[in-house]
Formats: sequence, C-alpha cells, structure tokens
Amino acid sequence: MTTGIIILAAGESSRLGYPKQIAKYKEKTLLQLAIDAANDCKADKRVLVLGANRDEIKKTFPGASIPNIPNPYFEKGMSSSIKVGLEYMLKFDKPDQVIIMLCDQPFVDAKILNKLIATQKKEGKGIIACEYSKTIGVPILFGAAYYKELMELTGDEGAKQLALDHEDDMVSVSFPKGKVDIDTEEDLRDLNL
Repeated sequence: MTTGIIILAAGESSRLGYPKQIAKYKEKTLLQLAIDAANDCKADKRVLVLGANRDEIKKTFPGASIPNIPNPYFEKGMSSSIKVGLEYMLKFDKPDQVIIMLCDQPFVDAKILNKLIATQKKEGKGIIACEYSKTIGVPILFGAAYYKELMELTGDEGAKQLALDHEDDMVSVSFPKGKVDIDTEEDLRDLNL
C-alpha cells in the first residue's frame, strides 16, 4: 500500500494575527515540525498546500524539502485545501491511501503518522483516525474508497464528519497530545511554557 501525506497549511490564522505556520516551538516553526514529521515517516509521497501569506511562509523552509502547491481558493475553507492536495496526489502519485494533517499540531511526529499506517495494515479498515479529547480528528488516514467523498467536501468542513459517517469502517488510535493545536497567542504561550 502506498501512502501519501497532505499537509494543510493554507489558513489565514485570523485569531493569531500572523501566520501560525511560522509561529515557533522549540526553535522550529510549526510548519517545519509538520514537514519534518511527514518527511521522517514511512509515507511514500508528500505535498504541502499553502494559501494565505504563501510568499512569507515559503521563505521559512527549504522549498526542496517538500513539494508545495498553492490553493487559490483557500478563503473557501479547509475543504478546498483537501481537494487541491488530493488532486495533486491523484495526478502525480496515485497513492492507495492518504493521511491528512494540519500544520498547527506541534506534537504530531513521524511516530504517530507511522502508527496510522501500521494500524491500517493490521486492521484493514478504510479510515484510521487519531483519538483525543473524547473525539476523533487529524491526522487521519483515508483509503482510496473515500477519495470521491473527500473531493465533495465543502466550506470549512474537514474530514472528521466524513469519518464519523463511516464509523463501521474506522479504527482510531489514541493520541492524547493531538488536542493541542495553536489558534491564539495564548495557545502559543501555553505551549512554550
């Protein structure tokens, strides 16, 4: 099974006031932490989807470290980035499954991404989600059977509802630190304490 990873990093970070992609944790930007996790795991292909503040963000990481593409429709919400990333993957790589991850979860590392891949191999389910704070969420793995539905998402709809709609074909892996994501200056302060 070949695995692709789509890093969603196109948002405007309106609550933080500057691009969260370039906010720092342990001397690295949140985006660099996400790129490192994707590059260090057992996935076959990766793509980074950028949108708001793209030029500013691109200066903060080596462009050759990961293929990156623009989402000209980023204002239409997260679903537009999922579509742009998946279209790219299907055009060039055609992976059997994709992991969707965000750039604002500082504790996502290669270990948890590998756990998603290993769990899919062991369980044979079409969706492998992370579980935290009594719910499921990203990073999340979808098999090819769900590509069409991922392409039909709209607005700020992420992939979570799609996973919940197919609970019979889903397994979750525990990832308590997945609840940590950065939306505000206060989140960032708490993280760096």
